[in-house]
Amino acid sequence: MTAPKKSTSIYKKIGISLWIVFLSFIILFPLYIYSVSINFLNLYGDLPSYSALENPENDLSSELYSADGVLLGKYFRENRSQITYEDLSPNLINALIATEDYRFEKHSGIDLRSLFRVFFRSLLLGQDAGGGSTLTQQIAKNLFKTRESDGLLSDVPVIKMVIIKTKEWIVAVQLEKSYTKKELLAMYLNTADFGSNAYGVKVAAKTYFNKGVDSLNIQEAAMLSGMLQAPSRYNPSRNPETALFRRNTVLGQLKKYGFLTTAEFDSIKALPIELEYKVENHNQGLATYFRSVIKWFLLDWSKQHGYDLYESGLRIYTTIDSRMQRYAEEAVNEHMGALQKLFDEHWAGQNPWIDDNGKEIKNFIEDQAKKTDRYKSLVAHYGEDSDSVDIIMNKAIPMKVFSWEGEKDTLMSPLDSLRYYKKFLHAGFMAMDPHTGHIKAWVGGINHKYFKYDHVKQGRRQPGSTFKPIVYAAAIDNGYTPCYEVIDAPVTFPRPGQNPPSWTPSNFSGVFTGEKMTIRQAMAKSVNSITAYIMKKIGPETVVDYAKRMGIESPLDPVPALCLGTSDVSIYELIGAYSTFVNKGFWTEPFYITRIEDKNGNVLQEFFPKTGEALSEETAYLMTYMLRGATEEWGGTALGLSRELRSDNQIGAKTGTTQNASDGWFVGITEQLSAGIWVGGDERTIHFKDRSLGQGARMALPAYEKFMRKVYADKDLGYVKQPFKEPLKPLSTQLDCSKYAGNTLEADSLNTMEAFDENEIF
Repeated sequence: MTAPKKSTSIYKKIGISLWIVFLSFIILFPLYIYSVSINFLNLYGDLPSYSALENPENDLSSELYSADGVLLGKYFRENRSQITYEDLSPNLINALIATEDYRFEKHSGIDLRSLFRVFFRSLLLGQDAGGGSTLTQQIAKNLFKTRESDGLLSDVPVIKMVIIKTKEWIVAVQLEKSYTKKELLAMYLNTADFGSNAYGVKVAAKTYFNKGVDSLNIQEAAMLSGMLQAPSRYNPSRNPETALFRRNTVLGQLKKYGFLTTAEFDSIKALPIELEYKVENHNQGLATYFRSVIKWFLLDWSKQHGYDLYESGLRIYTTIDSRMQRYAEEAVNEHMGALQKLFDEHWAGQNPWIDDNGKEIKNFIEDQAKKTDRYKSLVAHYGEDSDSVDIIMNKAIPMKVFSWEGEKDTLMSPLDSLRYYKKFLHAGFMAMDPHTGHIKAWVGGINHKYFKYDHVKQGRRQPGSTFKPIVYAAAIDNGYTPCYEVIDAPVTFPRPGQNPPSWTPSNFSGVFTGEKMTIRQAMAKSVNSITAYIMKKIGPETVVDYAKRMGIESPLDPVPALCLGTSDVSIYELIGAYSTFVNKGFWTEPFYITRIEDKNGNVLQEFFPKTGEALSEETAYLMTYMLRGATEEWGGTALGLSRELRSDNQIGAKTGTTQNASDGWFVGITEQLSAGIWVGGDERTIHFKDRSLGQGARMALPAYEKFMRKVYADKDLGYVKQPFKEPLKPLSTQLDCSKYAGNTLEADSLNTMEAFDENEIF
């Protein structure tokens, strides 16, 4: 009879023990939760503050927009953009719910049913039952980095995981109190990693399918939802078979929960994954050089104003017009591809780096290689006299190289690669509104991925004859008129104490005609002797002063040769200076940012260009008349522009060519637009052997024409052929050089003859 009593006593003790455990849990668990929430004694690490939960922060790409509202590009470490719930495709919402958290609408951050399932099946039965985390818990993990902790218990293996899960529970419950279910879904998809540097579903949809989030179909939504479990493993570009299996698993979940019928499931499951895979980077999209150059201004601005350009989600609005930018890039590419072919044929397997005597420069590539970062790093590692440096520099390795037919896979040594790339011609093109200063298009080179150097603002080269209008502007502002007559004869400048003791510039043809002509005709034909005559009359210092007034900030040597463009300037400065002629004598700084907003659309700063009066209004208009001479006078250097472009239109223009034809320039102005281009080799020793091929009218003018044709053809842009606007005040100078009419092309006789810069030496 004692056994039953003993058995009862044992059960009673077990029952009491279970009650003690249960009551202890009921009492201690809330205390534990509370201690984690306040980070008691710094045992667990901090939780996000209430304000952080109300205003969660995650790294957002800063976005650069064109004037017509097109996204030009982004600045990012992690490429991430925000969307709202309304932006989401229903297919994506359904796929996410079916795969990640079917009870999302029914729980308050913690799904107890899922937790019990995980406990019993995973811990007691050893089966894989998932992690039991809700979408809200995953937001806590993604957004608030709950798995990063500096508490005293954070390094204890098992306890660490318990603390992490506890933090996720606490944050998830707080998030559920602060946001609606729709907001939480959008928040989750904004914080998720989809691989390929695509953070957030907006970037992921663009990266994998080149479409907006609202346009995702069922199979695309299923693929993206499936990637969330393991972005690298299920990346459809790298692991297409694994990604397809995962996508179909998600489709199975959609069928399981009634989002798809069996027939729909069977049909969609059989479809392949169709990608338009393109990882967004800083070498792609429109205006790559522009984005790269202004980045430094934006970094400095962000630092001064307490922002991080790569993380703060700034919205930068620019003056660039995406349509004109595209036309400029197309025009430059079309022209430069053809010009490069001509250049290669011209040299026919020879090296294009030559000295003043036309001889190939010995050891040119070896000397250039010593300036590269690769060579310098090898020397730093192995020593300057080490054979290892030469071995590595001459060892062929697999690489991709740029070509005008597309990227090519090849084997090249670093020296061969340098030799290959030095043979390319480069370009810089810019177009701006001469009245507002707004830059409309900026093409800094032929390919930003392979050639980073910007030839619009960073690059400076001798402008040749494109500098002459500044000389003539100074003269006209000081009393000369476009009809002022000068004889084409030698002009000599003394050079006391120098060897030789004097300088007499020659014309391109090498002869002086003795012909009397107006300075309008002289500039139209680019006659050096007459420009030199004007320079001698007004003096180099006067010319430098006017150049500075018109925005030329590059150093200018106040010497006689300046009249022929011997001091380096940028196309950015030159287009700004020419715009002064159209803008009634007011120089306006070329201008590219209108405003910067924060991620919520609040305007942080608006920008306005610098401006100042450089010329009188009459002088400015007379200079448009002077520049029109290149398209209207017999022998004008811009007669190569087609009749279609010139007829019923007023275009002022100037070509420029340096002495050895290493630089070709062209600048054109109309009432609505100033634009210009520089073309040349990477080094000044790289150029055509024949100067007639290296003239600005051949090397640069065609790209301008292609651009303007495209601009005029797009009626939505609003650019039309028209005359330059005359000053309101009557001109004191009569533009009547009728006695020279025989040298002037009448409007109805415009032809398509090609006329090139045959009178230029600089």
